[in-house]
Amino acid sequence: MDTLQLKDIKPLSEYEPIRKELRERIIALKKRRRVSVGDRMTLVFENRDTILFQIQEMMRVEHIYDPEKIQDELDTYNPLIGGPGELSATLFIEITESERIKEILDGLQGIDDGRSVFIELGPDRIDGQFEAGHSKEDKLSAVHYVRFQFSPEQQTEFRNDKTPAALVVDHPKYRARTILDKAVRQELSSDLG
Repeated sequence: MDTLQLKDIKPLSEYEPIRKELRERIIALKKRRRVSVGDRMTLVFENRDTILFQIQEMMRVEHIYDPEKIQDELDTYNPLIGGPGELSATLFIEITESERIKEILDGLQGIDDGRSVFIELGPDRIDGQFEAGHSKEDKLSAVHYVRFQFSPEQQTEFRNDKTPAALVVDHPKYRARTILDKAVRQELSSDLG
């Protein structure tokens, strides 16, 4: 997928009149790209459109006009767009009991080890590779960025809805599995190229 360039970003004066319509479109898009895995984890698969919207919203909220600062946002968010043969997602650990946040996050230490979150694709396992810097030895973030790199053969199998596919979390303190239905797979297939 192509990364975003400065020329892709609308100045706030042009963005504001189209924001409502764009926001509705991105909400509908994210709904098709959201996969809950059990009751505590949700992955939202990102693409160029979701990241463009995120940058435009950051500019709007933080009143960013300076091209250098906009470029800083591009440099921060472009890595969240999947590369060739890759799915990229934001993983949210959802904890509604505020008094248990630390306890639950502490229990999930190691979730980002590259073996606990994966896609099962027929007999294959595609491990999620987490972006560094979202956890420390004693502290785990509730938001992570994860990539799934598919071989050319796996890309073909993912597009073939006869091959079963599931998103899996297999951690000592949290286990869940969600079948990826045909609609989700069709939506995500375009990301693979």
